[in-house]
Amino acid sequence: MNVIDSSGWIEFFLAGPSGPLFKPVIEERDSLVVPVIALYEVHKILSRKLPAEKVEAALDVMRLGRVVDLTDRRAIAAANVAVEHRLAMADAVMYSVALEFKATFWTQDVDYQGLPSVNYLAKP
Repeated sequence: MNVIDSSGWIEFFLAGPSGPLFKPVIEERDSLVVPVIALYEVHKILSRKLPAEKVEAALDVMRLGRVVDLTDRRAIAAANVAVEHRLAMADAVMYSVALEFKATFWTQDVDYQGLPSVNYLAKP
């Protein structure tokens, strides 16, 4: 199973230099878990840079994975992860979903560097 942080999705959709590194993970749709908060963050960033129809097309690609909602149980798990690893709310939600699904967490966000089950790809 795989969870891609918003930083990875954005890098992929904006054709950034590390975008191709996320492509094989994105294409493994059967093992892709997408926290609903990732849709929020990606929409927020892409809508500043792309036309609405391209943003919606990007979100449709994300929806090809298994989109998981933020439930009360997940919110508490994320709060515990936030305290333990000193992560911001959205970061903790995404990382705790990866832990819940025993997934590899793919990111370019340095805040996750060194955490268990994280595949950190430094920005070039």
